[in-house]
Amino acid sequence: MARNSIGLIELSSIAAGLQAADAMLKAAEVELVLARSICSGKYIALVRGDVAAVEASVRAGVQAGDFSVIDSFVIPNVDEQVFPAIAGTTKVETLEALGAVESFSVAALIEAADAAVKAANVKLIEVRLAMALGGKAFVTLTGGVAAVEAAVSAAAAVVAQKGLLVNRVVIPSPRPELLKEMI
Repeated sequence: MARNSIGLIELSSIAAGLQAADAMLKAAEVELVLARSICSGKYIALVRGDVAAVEASVRAGVQAGDFSVIDSFVIPNVDEQVFPAIAGTTKVETLEALGAVESFSVAALIEAADAAVKAANVKLIEVRLAMALGGKAFVTLTGGVAAVEAAVSAAAAVVAQKGLLVNRVVIPSPRPELLKEMI
């Protein structure tokens, strides 16, 4: 199975989330990457597989989740940096410029992280998904100033298009202590 695409559904109900996740897994041959409750009483289900399978899976999940669906996406050819950033396992030795984008939606934020790394030569540091964040999510990344500015602009545009942008920043010369606090 080609595993180059991901799909996610974000729901306002944990019960509906469980039902949607089950429907996603039954609809197509996909791998469950993540399924869990998140702040503030929401639920996310993230699957990986080939494009057609992920599209079928997300369609089934959205149908099963019905009115509880907050947001969803399918990203064909997702950048591999997204997975360690979500898992919090990215290794960063030094910060160059630091960029951050904050969203009211987990789904929009993952789409934004993928757009950021495809827009410029940057390294994702972390994609934090609504845990102890009041349901919000954020991505941090590093690279040269111009690359971080381009990546943050691309990411913010994805989130803003959905009306879910909280904030965005680019810090040209961050203090090294910030890296220790982020990881």
